[in-house]
Amino acid sequence: MAYVVTEACIKCKYMDCVEVCPVDCFYEGENMLVINPNECIDCGVCEPECPAEAIVPDTEPNLEKWAELNAKFSAEWPNVTVKGETPADADDFKGVPGKYDAHFSPEPGKG
Repeated sequence: MAYVVTEACIKCKYMDCVEVCPVDCFYEGENMLVINPNECIDCGVCEPECPAEAIVPDTEPNLEKWAELNAKFSAEWPNVTVKGETPADADDFKGVPGKYDAHFSPEPGKG
């Protein structure tokens, strides 16, 4: 089992999770983070740190798309180990549905 980052992170990218991860398994895209499922040790410390509630165990139902997205992009995006700056409009996007179709970017972040 591992944790996955879901749609709720898109355009929010608070990055509080990065600070607490003991194995540095977060990878940064242009407007969201993902978790490398092969590096995640299932400790769960990141889940309560996320203000957007975007991090969930991969055992929850209907997460196949997000598990695949996390695995794919964690292999392409740079590893991030230090909390970066939260986007200025993050709170405006918190809880907004349909962010994947409207805003997902496959471009890498700064790492």
